[in-house]
Amino acid sequence: MARMSATATRPSTDPATDPAATGTAAAEPRPSLLSSAVRSPAARKLAVLVVIAAVLIPLAHAKWASGSWPHALTVDVSGPLGDASDWILDNRDSHWIFLYFFGHISNVIIIGVRAVYVALLALGWAGVTAGLTLIAWRVAGVRIAVTTLVSFAICGLLGMWVPTMQTLALMVIAVTASVVIGGLLGLAGGLSEWAFRVLRPVLDTMQVLPAFAYLLPVVMIFGNGVPGAVLATVIYAAPPMARLTALGLRGADAGVLEAVTSLGATWRQRLLSARLPLARKELLLGINQTIMMALSMAVIASVIGGGGLGDRVYQALSSVDVGKALAAGLPIVLLAIVMDRTIGTAGERLGEPPAEGGHRLLRGWPAWAGAAAVTAVITVVGRLTGSQTWPTGWTVAIEEPVNQFKEWMVDHLYTGVPVVGGTADWAADYVKWILDPLREGLQGLPWYAVLLIVAALAWLIGTWGTALTATAAMAAIGVLGVWEPSMDTLSQVLAAVFVTLVLGFAIGIWAARSTRLERMMRPVLDMFQTMPQFVYLIPVVALFGVGRAPAAAAAIVYALPAVIRITTQGIRNVDPAALESARSLGATQGQQLRQVQLPLARPALLLAVNQGVVLVLAVVVIGGLVGSGALGYDVLFGLAQGDLATGLVAGAAIVCLGLMLDRVTQPTERRDRKGA
Repeated sequence: MARMSATATRPSTDPATDPAATGTAAAEPRPSLLSSAVRSPAARKLAVLVVIAAVLIPLAHAKWASGSWPHALTVDVSGPLGDASDWILDNRDSHWIFLYFFGHISNVIIIGVRAVYVALLALGWAGVTAGLTLIAWRVAGVRIAVTTLVSFAICGLLGMWVPTMQTLALMVIAVTASVVIGGLLGLAGGLSEWAFRVLRPVLDTMQVLPAFAYLLPVVMIFGNGVPGAVLATVIYAAPPMARLTALGLRGADAGVLEAVTSLGATWRQRLLSARLPLARKELLLGINQTIMMALSMAVIASVIGGGGLGDRVYQALSSVDVGKALAAGLPIVLLAIVMDRTIGTAGERLGEPPAEGGHRLLRGWPAWAGAAAVTAVITVVGRLTGSQTWPTGWTVAIEEPVNQFKEWMVDHLYTGVPVVGGTADWAADYVKWILDPLREGLQGLPWYAVLLIVAALAWLIGTWGTALTATAAMAAIGVLGVWEPSMDTLSQVLAAVFVTLVLGFAIGIWAARSTRLERMMRPVLDMFQTMPQFVYLIPVVALFGVGRAPAAAAAIVYALPAVIRITTQGIRNVDPAALESARSLGATQGQQLRQVQLPLARPALLLAVNQGVVLVLAVVVIGGLVGSGALGYDVLFGLAQGDLATGLVAGAAIVCLGLMLDRVTQPTERRDRKGA
């Protein structure tokens, strides 16, 4: 098929034949291709950067010929951090700030989690299953109710009922606190421009902050146990609620708000009757994302004593027991799916108009009273039968079959596979041909060259402010004295992101062009997206051994679903009129993809890149548990040894690295839309 030709449909604008082209426009010469390129913003930015590089690089090379970060530009913070750590340990049981502030917070968390857990145990497995199933039926319909019933039944059949209740109790308190705190912060940011400007960099930083980076200060203040686990979860899960609440309130229809104001409504009435209802979708999405992120923290929280399902997964990781990890990881996935589907469907029904005889979210108190009565009857029957927890005779052990399958895969795939080689060979080749050259290249580059490259990338995709933020973040890594391990971590992230984007874009484009494939992949992506990060480490260690390769493999698997989803959605949401116009001009499917769909889906593709980078970084850091080294190992070492200096410095470097990667992959236009 011939290529599309714009000249075939463009009317003639020859001044000799077209009167509309005469006059001033005809007299002016058309700009050449070179002059147009010079006038482009990217070309002007590149020209400025070339001039800056030509001036600064010779000066920097003359001053620091070695290229490694100068010792004179580092700041040793180990002394002050060590003193702070000693002061916290010496005064944690006596100082007023711990006794009357942090102590009260800790007690409230313990009482809340214990109260929810005792209530769940009092209801028993029958009462909990019946009550949650009826609630799902009332707010989301029969299909979600069946999903809830089956999910909790599977949790019991796997022998994980008690750990599931422990995790559910912790999640109830953590999600409630995250929604309240995030909602209040989002309310302030949505109603006040000054508050939004203050909150935005804080939320940006928290979004790229790996969970391990702040576990150490939480443990130092609250110690190991439930309070620290809940607070770490709140810190991780509250930002999406705050960001989406502010986005919804700031994006409210100005015409509706003006109409409400003209009717004499007070500030509170405008908020309750207009702003919050108009932001309903964003608020529900914020709650949904908060739940997902809180559940993803279940395993990480177990590192500092969170207990529950996360503790079972963490124990399985220490013994590389894939069967136990899967048995404990599946209930976390099921909890996430139930909460996601229930809240999502309930939110959709809240916006539906009343339907005569139809199913409504709230049809009156008699129906809810009936559901409560049924739950009470089932609870009493369960207590009379003497089975408060799931009967042991109703469990199915999957550990042994799963481990046998894992052993079979290791025996047949680890090494000696004809032609393609085994997973051990893949890991060795990945390290030899990709990770090692990339790490040596980054560590061999002069530090000022790295800063210049970061500034160039950030400025080309954003503004001077973006470039300054990204460059300052990289410079802070050098000032902290962890330049070499940071380049090691950066090499692992970049290599894993490259593989993730190649696979994610290819599969996402394929799914966007095939509805059947998208439907088949949806439950698989749901499962992989809600599976705890630690669960991925166990099978990859069995297949790839210990080192940087399994950390990269786990990061790729963890980040891939988000890239696929965003890519698929971006391609599918391309304007149908543009595609129809391309078809009418005789474009092939490949030409439609290259010349229409991909250019119009550019914002979504850039968002996929950004999310892929952030998610890969989160897992590469956790990869310190399986031998990836670098910053992840330093954070884990500080957490295990109580070394505040080592752990916090490495955590701060991870934050700076994440902030830099976020800035060089997140266009300024997208951030502006968030703040609009």
